[in-house]
Amino acid sequence: MVKKVALIINPNAGKQKLAQQLDKIQSRLTEIFEEVTIFQTKKEGDGKRFVEKHAEGVDLLIAGGGDGTVFEIMNAIVPLKNRPVFAILPGGTCNDFSRTLGISQKPLEALEQIIMQKRIQVDVGKYGENYFLNFWGIGIITKVAEEMDEANKQVFGRVSYYLNTSKLAFQNEAFGLKLHSEEFDYDENAELLVIGNGSFLGGIQSFFPNADVEDGKFDVLIVKEAKLKYLKKWLEAKIQDDYPKNEKDDDIIYFRTNRLEVSASPEQNIDCDGEFLNKTPATIEVLPKHLDMIYGEME
Repeated sequence: MVKKVALIINPNAGKQKLAQQLDKIQSRLTEIFEEVTIFQTKKEGDGKRFVEKHAEGVDLLIAGGGDGTVFEIMNAIVPLKNRPVFAILPGGTCNDFSRTLGISQKPLEALEQIIMQKRIQVDVGKYGENYFLNFWGIGIITKVAEEMDEANKQVFGRVSYYLNTSKLAFQNEAFGLKLHSEEFDYDENAELLVIGNGSFLGGIQSFFPNADVEDGKFDVLIVKEAKLKYLKKWLEAKIQDDYPKNEKDDDIIYFRTNRLEVSASPEQNIDCDGEFLNKTPATIEVLPKHLDMIYGEME
C-alpha cells in the first residue's frame, strides 16, 4: 500500500505550468496519502541528490517536469536496490514517455491517473552507467536536437522539431556504422540509428508507434540515406501497421533485439532521451521489467 509519496518538481518546466498549479497538486496528494513530501529543484542535479537521499524511504516517487527532469530522476532511481514506484507528472514541451504510458498532458488529470495507481513493469535501456526509457540514437536525430533553437522549442514545441527534421533531411552526412546483435549485423554507411523503447519522439508517435515497453526488446531502425522519400515509405508502412521486411538493398532496416554493440566512424554524439552525455562506441542492453511505473490509458 502506498503511504509515503514524494514529488520532485522542476518549477521552471513548460512555462512554469506545474508550479502554477502546485497548491492544488499538493492539496490533492495530501487528501489521499498519509505522508507527502514536495521538493522543488533549483539547479541541475538537485533531483538526483534528492533521490539518492530519500527515494528508498518512500513508496511512490513522482517526477514533475519535462523530459530532462524525468531523465535525471529516473537515472537516479534505476540503480537503487529498493526502488519506489515511479510516476511522471508531465510539465514540459514534449513529455514523450508519459505519452507512451497514456498519461494525460493536463497536470491535474495526470495527477488523478497517478492517484489511481495502475502499475506496469517497464523495460529500461542501459548503456554504460546511463539509462533511458524512451530512445537512444545517433546521426540525424542528434543534429535535430542540437540545432533546435530553445526559444522556438518553447514557443512551437513539436512544430519546431518537424521543421528541423525536414531541413536536416537534405544536409546530413553519412557515417560508418558497425552494429552487432544476435539478430542482425550491419557494417555500412548510415545516416540514422534509432533504438526505441517508447513510441513517442518530439511529442508525436514517430518511428515506433507500436512499441511495447514490457516485452524485453528494443525496436531498432537504421536509415542508410535519410531522404524524405525513404522516410515517407517507412511512415506509410507504420500507418498500415506493417513494418517492411528487410531486403539486401533496403535504405531502411528494422529489427528487434535486447542487446546490441554499436560503433561509428567518425565517432557520433549519442542522444539518449534528449540528453547528450557520451559518444560512440557503446553497448546497449535491456533491463527487462526493471521499473514499476504508473500508467494511464494505454491502448
